[in-house]
Amino acid sequence: MAKYDKADLERRMRGAVEALRHDLSGLRTGRANTALLEPIMVTVYGSSMPITQVATISAPEPRMLSVQVWDKSNIGPVEKAIRSAGLGLNPINDGNTLRLPIPDLTEDRRKELAKLANQYAEKARIAIRNVRRDGMEALKADETKKEISEDDRKRSEADVQKLTDEVIKAADEVATHKEKEILGK
Repeated sequence: MAKYDKADLERRMRGAVEALRHDLSGLRTGRANTALLEPIMVTVYGSSMPITQVATISAPEPRMLSVQVWDKSNIGPVEKAIRSAGLGLNPINDGNTLRLPIPDLTEDRRKELAKLANQYAEKARIAIRNVRRDGMEALKADETKKEISEDDRKRSEADVQKLTDEVIKAADEVATHKEKEILGK
């Protein structure tokens, strides 16, 4: 069993919040965001690659994304990957660049995205609680091995719980902010 390490627990909990931020950055809010296309995989040269390895993505206007494909022969596969990604985007191919106008979000789509944001937040909360559980188990193991006293274990458990509450609150704030952004409030 691993020895209790508060710094490691904090790093892992904060990592869950960063993962949540990254997941949420891919959700559409009605404004152009280059992170929207980052998860897309493109099949080129006989293998599947992230779109960022075959093209440059930029947001020249608030409601437009531009995808500059480096190798012109890959425009077709990149366009196909964007269409089939389920983002509701229709690329306009001008021969050199793909332009992606960002359509307005319908009220139903906004609610769906808000629900998805909540699912991501719940996933992060579960990850944080799992890290908390690991910390509590490590403390109990340390006490069983007589490496720490019962008082030390209880004090450290209180610290772990305080850290858990703090990080979960941060995750909730990130999710609430994104939800307001999605719903346009």
